Amino acid sequence: MAYDFSSMQLYVSQIIKDRETAEIEYKSAKGGFPKSFWETYSAFANTHGGTIVLGVKEKDGIFTLNNLTDDDIDKLQKDFWSGVHNKNTINACILKNDDVEVGEIEGHKVILFHIPQAQRDQRPIHCTQDAFNGTFRRNYEGDYLCSNAEVRRMFADADITRPSDGRILKNYSWDDIDMPSFEQYRRLFATAKPSHPWHTLSNDELMRKLGGYRKDRETGEEGFTLAGILMFGKYDSIKDQTCAPKFFPDYKEIPADTSSTRWIDRIYPDGSWEANLFQFYRRVLPKLQQVIPTPFRLEGNQRKDETPAHESLREAFANLCVHADYSEESSLLVYRYPHRIVFSNPGVMLISKQQFYQGGESVCRNTSLQQMFMMIGSAEKAGSGVDKILKGWETLNWKRPYPIEKAQPNKVELVMPLESLLDEKVLAELDRLFGKRMKAADSNVRIVLSMALTEEVINNERLREALVMHPADITHLLQHLCQEGFLASSGRGRGTVYRLKVTTLQDKVATLQDKVATLQDKSPTLQDKVATSDGPKVATLHAKDTTLQDKDITLHVSGVQSTRMARERLQELILDFCTEWRSAEEIATHVHRSKQYIRGEILPRMDQLLIRKYPLKEKHPGQKYKVKD
Repeated sequence: MAYDFSSMQLYVSQIIKDRETAEIEYKSAKGGFPKSFWETYSAFANTHGGTIVLGVKEKDGIFTLNNLTDDDIDKLQKDFWSGVHNKNTINACILKNDDVEVGEIEGHKVILFHIPQAQRDQRPIHCTQDAFNGTFRRNYEGDYLCSNAEVRRMFADADITRPSDGRILKNYSWDDIDMPSFEQYRRLFATAKPSHPWHTLSNDELMRKLGGYRKDRETGEEGFTLAGILMFGKYDSIKDQTCAPKFFPDYKEIPADTSSTRWIDRIYPDGSWEANLFQFYRRVLPKLQQVIPTPFRLEGNQRKDETPAHESLREAFANLCVHADYSEESSLLVYRYPHRIVFSNPGVMLISKQQFYQGGESVCRNTSLQQMFMMIGSAEKAGSGVDKILKGWETLNWKRPYPIEKAQPNKVELVMPLESLLDEKVLAELDRLFGKRMKAADSNVRIVLSMALTEEVINNERLREALVMHPADITHLLQHLCQEGFLASSGRGRGTVYRLKVTTLQDKVATLQDKVATLQDKSPTLQDKVATSDGPKVATLHAKDTTLQDKDITLHVSGVQSTRMARERLQELILDFCTEWRSAEEIATHVHRSKQYIRGEILPRMDQLLIRKYPLKEKHPGQKYKVKD
């Protein structure tokens, strides 16, 4: 279902229909060139790019055309080119002539500005002469003004001649190095590269070669670097204010049922080991590789236990360490869930998502750490690291790993699903649900429906990580599947989400059962009333449940019944979703329950697990919830 974008009118029409992406911004130009244009220009340039459409007013998902004339279009273009070359308006022009296009919708003209993501050395892009008061970034809710700390980090990332981990730390010595870690590293290095000439070097010389110790030729200053201390240092030395005071590597294995415990295994700086990067890597990697199937195979006459998927995990773990911004508020997190592994590092992506998937871009924030991991076979320098991650997962036919970028604090998550892209059991369930219609479905349709079945809720942005399609094509595909009765949508604009159509019947069952659970939870007295006076009603509810099940609507995926979401599973989904501040409405939409039920029955039971943004006023209009640290 590909579009031919050679027709500008078709392209613009599709842009208007695509209301589900954070990479399109509509602005009214009725009163002239909008001042807010430059804030969005800055935000797109400092994030992942996007398109600004002038001549369309958007309010609550309703679009109104401005009826721009040819004279209006000419003036808007002149105002743009005049402003973009004015340092008082924006500090850099990153557009070419081809990036500004005029289109027509139903006889009304609009003008499109395609803002690319600025290169690392061009950022920050700011719309005042003062970068600390005019730099914006984009998040899911729109444009936001960057903090001074965020702007300083952009400046630091832009200076490619001074990698972050090359900073010389004053008054550090070999007393700050954990020698067992360094010796273990030497042995691992010898195993990975047995003929390398560095094996004969002294500790001092090897540390210099690795970038853990250096001399600044301009100033004459020399000493251990941030990289050397992070990789091999003692934890107390790492946590010093002059090094990386926010450093806190943390691994958690999260069970499927979080009702009794939040994690079943954890590795973190608890005082029982020197929590440097090397030791964290050594302890956590084997636990992650337990999830990788290891088929029996021989190379020569020796058994080969390692697969491309094992290499993929090693590369992903090394990427976590070498791309992190150790000056950020957050730290290194590794989560192992039943169905995915999540690597979370502080900082922002230095390349675009398109470059991430294409590979070939060797852009690294911490080049010395990259060198250290490369010497033990755990990192690539030629830009092929992401390619190795993706291909390793591909060999298992698992869903493709994908990055998620979050703001305030800045962090990048690499999600590595532990689920098959087209699992036989999932396909069998889809065949059972939709019958003959699945036989005519192409691979993209099967992928979308499989994800809707296994993940319960999907949206345009999530599908971009799994499908090699233009966002507008994905929107059209989703709309088509809704029209054909495969999917049901809820929400609007950027908040639109999709679920399997059959779940709408299940939700009726769940709603009825939720009502029963609510009544039973109130009090023994009320339960007695339910059992006596409302007995027939409860019986009716159960009868409706049984009727629906008799119609063979109950879903079974890998033996797990999903007719009614258990309260423990509901809480697990909420905890997973609330890693950032979320409103009750957002939570209800995410788990597909009513706002009243979530706010009145579920959230009060999670006081020990969640914190409120406004703890003293429970019914505050801006109340939001977040997982306790």
